[in-house]
Amino acid sequence: MFKLPILFATVLAAGTAAAAQADGEHLTALVNAYRAAPGSCQGALAQPAPPLTPQPALAAVRLTPGIILSAALERAGYANTKADAISIAGTATPQDAMAAIRQLYCHTLLNTSYTDIGSSRNGNEWTVVLARAADPLPSTTYPDWQDAGQEILREVNAARATARNCGEQSFPPVGPLAWNAQLGVAALEHSSDMASQRYFNHMGKDGSDVGVRSRRAGYNWSRIGENIAFGSYTPQETVAGWLSSPGHCANIMNAGFTEMGAAYAVTPEKHQGLTYWTQVLGKPYR
Repeated sequence: MFKLPILFATVLAAGTAAAAQADGEHLTALVNAYRAAPGSCQGALAQPAPPLTPQPALAAVRLTPGIILSAALERAGYANTKADAISIAGTATPQDAMAAIRQLYCHTLLNTSYTDIGSSRNGNEWTVVLARAADPLPSTTYPDWQDAGQEILREVNAARATARNCGEQSFPPVGPLAWNAQLGVAALEHSSDMASQRYFNHMGKDGSDVGVRSRRAGYNWSRIGENIAFGSYTPQETVAGWLSSPGHCANIMNAGFTEMGAAYAVTPEKHQGLTYWTQVLGKPYR
């Protein structure tokens, strides 16, 4: 006799959870329908936006006072570069929730920088999370750091082949650099040290500079230089950042350098964005 109420309660809870999930999915469909044919947004004609991809991780996020959205998403297994959350209370159906959200947050719903969505209902509270996923970490795309280094070499040599201004300094086209494995090792050493100890500086925690690290890797140089970067996801993004900075750009365009090595390292926690890049440029002593 006592087992029946317990069994009934379990079924009821499961049914309630399933209904809440279905309501969340319905709200997501309503958001995408609005993006496809918005008509107007706060009295102005609105342009259609691409559909958002439903993501279970976004639908599972529960927002509480004081919570940081990006941290909540990361804990849910969704790394993002941009995210927003909309919460309303007091509506009973997905249609009513959508009407209220559309009235107050239509600009957010139509934002084309978002690619993913997750919607949920908890009682009479509704939450819509809109986000854009972060790019994969370099260790996913380039599990061998040398492959990423070779991609940096290609990007750098393409840049050197074209005349450009680095700030107020003009540079003519210059010949390509050759890959040097010892400079690659020096670059890996510094990227790994910065990533493991969470700092960003040309000076290593052991007091070494690029000249010391390069000689430690076996490279006998007559000229040496270094570019470092933090937070970028790809070799292309990293080189583009260097080229937009006059000092880094000048290193890349310097005709006195003939060889290079490059590497990345990711923090042990593998948090998105915590990637350190190093490029070492050199000319050997003959």
